[in-house]
Amino acid sequence: MRIAICDDEQQFLSDFRRITDRLYKSLDMLVDSFSSGAALLKQFRLRAYDLVFLDIEMPEMDGITLAEELRALSDTVSIVFLTGHIEYAIQGYEVNALRYLTKPADEQKIKAVIDHVLQKMENEKTLWIRTDEGETRLRLAEILFIESQNQNVVISTDADSYSVRGNMRDFEQRLTPEGFFRIHRCYLAALSKIQQLSGREVVMEDGTRLPVARSKETALREALFSFVSREAF
Repeated sequence: MRIAICDDEQQFLSDFRRITDRLYKSLDMLVDSFSSGAALLKQFRLRAYDLVFLDIEMPEMDGITLAEELRALSDTVSIVFLTGHIEYAIQGYEVNALRYLTKPADEQKIKAVIDHVLQKMENEKTLWIRTDEGETRLRLAEILFIESQNQNVVISTDADSYSVRGNMRDFEQRLTPEGFFRIHRCYLAALSKIQQLSGREVVMEDGTRLPVARSKETALREALFSFVSREAF
């Protein structure tokens, strides 16, 4: 889990780090501190955070404006505002804020927020991949299709694509139970993202057209019918 805390008060940043270090000792949890919105945005663009705590009242870029920028980059990041003035809360609805914590933040309230997001992440089906930038967690719900390219596979999502070393068969075994179908030797498609099936071709949610192998036509139609029927209840 990747957490960011952004506040222009160095003492608060230090206190927050002490709390998280005391409560969580897992190597899987990374907590980064930022004293300006610009610094957080720069890092977020390189690799998104799962949870961010934002001070609302900061110079140069206030927390609400920063949250709008973060939300434009990610619709999944959990945003928690830190404020001494709860009247700011109504503005947070526009960026789908998870929660508000009054300062100084209570240790148990910080723990409750982190535990809530951890539980949400555990319940959400995801796929971890290794890219040149490091380990990246993708939500299965955002994957459109996977394409085999020589020794690599390219994973196309709603917003981006990722080239990783891998074998298509491994991805097929991992994702078939999760609603994916091998429509062609080179393509594994998310059934939920197929907008149209026409002959030997499917049209994906983003408009991409993918070929369907002749030997897969009947099985694909059956898989789509089964998937749609299951999702309808």
